Amino acid sequence: MANDTADAPPPVGLKANAIGFVDALVIGLNSTSPAYSLAAVIGPIVALVGIYAPGVMVASFVPMLLIASAFYYLNKVDQDCGTTFSWVTRAMGPWAGWLGGWAIAMTGVLVVGSLADVAVSFALLAFGLDSWADNDFVRQSLAVLLILVMTAVCVVGTEVSAKVQNVLILAQVACLIAFVVVALYRVYAGTSSFDSIDPAFKWLNPFGAGGASLTGALLLGVFIYWGWESAVNLTEEVENSATAPGKAGVWSTVVLLVTYLSVGFAVVAYAGTTFLAENADEEEFVFALLATEVMGGWDWVVLLAVSTSALASTQTTIIPASRTALSMARRHALPEHFAHIHPRFRTPDVSTWWVAGIAIAWYLVVNQISTNALFDSLTALSLLIAFYYALTGVACAVYYRRHLTESVRYFVLIGLGPLVGAGLLAWLLVESVSDMADPENSYSGVSWFGLGPPLVIGIGIALIGVVLMVVRRLMSPVFWSERPGVADADLVHGKES
Repeated sequence: MANDTADAPPPVGLKANAIGFVDALVIGLNSTSPAYSLAAVIGPIVALVGIYAPGVMVASFVPMLLIASAFYYLNKVDQDCGTTFSWVTRAMGPWAGWLGGWAIAMTGVLVVGSLADVAVSFALLAFGLDSWADNDFVRQSLAVLLILVMTAVCVVGTEVSAKVQNVLILAQVACLIAFVVVALYRVYAGTSSFDSIDPAFKWLNPFGAGGASLTGALLLGVFIYWGWESAVNLTEEVENSATAPGKAGVWSTVVLLVTYLSVGFAVVAYAGTTFLAENADEEEFVFALLATEVMGGWDWVVLLAVSTSALASTQTTIIPASRTALSMARRHALPEHFAHIHPRFRTPDVSTWWVAGIAIAWYLVVNQISTNALFDSLTALSLLIAFYYALTGVACAVYYRRHLTESVRYFVLIGLGPLVGAGLLAWLLVESVSDMADPENSYSGVSWFGLGPPLVIGIGIALIGVVLMVVRRLMSPVFWSERPGVADADLVHGKES
């Protein structure tokens, strides 16, 4: 029997050193879907704050950078693909950790279908197939097919995923740069077909439009940065896993800021505030309207940018949800079959397909209610995002609490910064709940149980999570026997670069 144990093959884990820093950075960038995110929020932000939209993008960047610092330092002491789930469990216990993991998993479920829908719609528009884009059956069928293809790419291997993402980010960035250059050229040449405005540094003032408008705009601004942490979810598969994934996450937020400011200045300068405000309800299709105006016969360039952006994010958004489910299953917080790793590709195949399957079901069911219901489910995302980001920031300060006074660097980057970021996100979470309580603020404009549909969806997801957590606690109490701890001094200083 001893020989049988010695000869047993080692357990299959995720493929270590599968990708490098640059690959992780690209995946982090693509997870945010820059072109799609900008297209979706630029109109509504301008409607709220006018020319100060670029300033809001800067203000929204601050809590993201502070939380990225928390991700970096927590990853240094715990390279677990479950990120928030694992770290919060270490610092604050299994109940809080489980809820953080549930929030991450559900963000993927809510958004993947919408991303695939946008990728398909803009691709069809780019190729002049407008009638196909308007046909619900065709568009939804192609979106489901796209999700299945992107899921298969995720399962085949992290290296393949990274190569696909590298191509998509190059296409996306090239298209966005072309749009920015042409738009600004036409502004200064005086050939814009709208009431263009010369760019000015005062646009970077986020407080220019006042408090109430700023709050609403910041809620939208946080959404456009969400997703950069996908790079950290790949920590077990990235070279130099103790530092590279965290750095990729931090640098992703910085690169996104530069990208958003460039496009934000170009769009506001070219189209002016009146056009953008009047068409705010068009969401991501504002770019489709601007494409022809700015690029003429080359409008397909902008449409392709949004399509590749959503296409890339369709794939990368599956990564954090599937890796989180894998991490939870390894520690018995979820059924063990979610921890299965493909013996050849060494990816979490079962959890990946489950995430895709639930996302497809959600997309199809909610679409049967109405397109506005799908948009309402995306609005509910802000609740989950703010929750697990804030939870991570608090966990960082709690886990490192005995080391915060060792240096100014520790106090600011591991304690104060993450707590300030968490506080800002908690404030936005409260504001979101207050805003979503009013049915008039939803896309559907109808009342569900006396509340707005996005808030009902958010509360429903939270309640389902609590029920499942209690059921799992009763069925398999192993995970709930874990106790919170504190960062060990040798571990902290030994891994400090």
